[in-house]
This record gives sequence, structure tokens and C-alpha cells, in this order.
Amino acid sequence: MDHSTLVPAIRRLALEAGDRIMEIYNSPEFEVKSKSDSSPVTEADEAADAIIAAGLRAAFPDVVLITEEQAASHGLSASTFLIVDPLDGTKEFVQRRGDFTVNIAYVENGVPLRGVVYAPAKGRLFYTQEDGAAVEETGAFDKAALGPVTPLHVSTPDNNALMVVASKSHRDAATDDYIGKYGVKDMTSAGSSLKFCLVATGEADLYPRLGRTMEWDTAAGDAVLRGAGGHVVRFDDHTPLAYGKAGWDNPFFIAYAPGVELKK
Repeated sequence: MDHSTLVPAIRRLALEAGDRIMEIYNSPEFEVKSKSDSSPVTEADEAADAIIAAGLRAAFPDVVLITEEQAASHGLSASTFLIVDPLDGTKEFVQRRGDFTVNIAYVENGVPLRGVVYAPAKGRLFYTQEDGAAVEETGAFDKAALGPVTPLHVSTPDNNALMVVASKSHRDAATDDYIGKYGVKDMTSAGSSLKFCLVATGEADLYPRLGRTMEWDTAAGDAVLRGAGGHVVRFDDHTPLAYGKAGWDNPFFIAYAPGVELKK
């Protein structure tokens, strides 16, 4: 994969999809349907998926494409692939809470090497550059030209006063019990893959997820966090979270800044 071609392409497609999402988000009303697993899907999910999938297939026709909104892709098997969640945080979108993202990632041999996470309602754009380093772009988000960027690096955590981020829509007692094993200074809730990005920027030190996720939910945020010096590991044995798993399901996981003393 030529990362000098990949990075501008996925950045541009995320911005284009974000524009379409916001058109629907700002409309008086939009249709919400239920998928086979009872999770919500909106016309914004489908419109964003159409933009991203068409762009990726045109630019990288030989790379396997996995996307949440195309069930046929879920039966594919690959260790190197592009993976997309065109609207992560649909519940946040439906409730007009703003914590939703566009996620596009490139996984090579099971490792998410490059990714973009765009939160259009928040005006925040995170991605990995050609060399894999993570940045946050500010400015007008010109689709044809990169704007000013701030390099991202995880925090140096204080294990007696950790900053913890947890899911806004999927918080449960097991998560709270696990967080209770740490010395916590402050805790915040966020939706979608923004949680990975908050660890990448140093706004949080630790993000545990004791709930079901799919690889398209995590790959882009994982790539950004890795590019900022962070780690994402399995909850059970603390080995790196791998991609290309059968069925595209993730185990429980922990995203964190090095220096956090992980608990079992």
C-alpha cells in the first residue's frame, strides 16, 4: 500500500461523508430503521457508506473492503484490508448528541496501520500521517489540501490520579467495577471512537471496553492511538488486539497510555 496515496484519500472521503451526515443531522427529521441485530441505522449511515465505499473501491480496487453497512462484506476473510464504519455512534446521532464519527482504517497483517476518525458535529479530525504518526488537524478542513496539524502523543499517566474515559451509551456495572480498581482523578463519558482519540491526545489515560464491539468500530481509533504511542490490548490476557478475526467481532479490550499499570 502506498501510504502517500492512502492517507489523503481516506481523509478526503471521511470529510465528504461527514458533510453528507451533517446535512441529514441538521434536517428537521430523518428516518431511523432497525437492522437484524436490532441496532439502529439511518439514511446518514447509508449515504456515508455509499460515498466512502465508492471512493475506496475506485482508488484501491485490489484491496479487500469491509464495511459495517454492507453485510456481504462480513463473510469475507482477510488479514490485509480496508475497514469502514461510516457512522460510528448512530445512537448519539439519533439523539442529536454529536458524539459520532466517520471511521476508515487500513489494516495490514492484522495490524491497523493507518486510520482517520472524523467527528463532524464536534469539528475534530484525527488521522495518521504517511509515516504512521497521529495528528489532529484544525482549520477549514479543505478536502484538497491538508490544514494545520498538531502531533498527538499520549499522556504520562499518574497511576494514583488517572483520567478515564468510558462509553456513553454502553456503560454497565462491570465497567464501573473494573474502573474502580484504579486510582481515578476524573472520569468522562464519550461516544463512538472518540474515546480512542481522547487517549491519543492525552485528554484521557485509560479506556476499558467490557462490551461487544466489531472491528469496524475500533480499527481507525486504534490506528490513531497507536500512532500517538498508545496501546490497545485484549482484556483477558493483555496481548495486542488483532484484526481480521473470523466474524469481525472483538473481545473486550483496554486502550491506554504506556505507564498505566493495568489490572486484571
